[in-house]
Amino acid sequence: MEKLMGLVGATVGSLAGWYLGALVGFTTGVVLSMVGTGFGLWAGRWATRRWLEG
Repeated sequence: MEKLMGLVGATVGSLAGWYLGALVGFTTGVVLSMVGTGFGLWAGRWATRRWLEG
């Protein structure tokens, strides 16, 4: 379950980063998409651990 939610978080984070970065330019969109992927992966797994423990 933790890995699945990490994947969902990475997808959502990547999408958010892309849309925010694409307002500035293509390269910024790609970079923020990568940052959003990493953050979303961390946030999805963190949230799943908190929900399963509590």
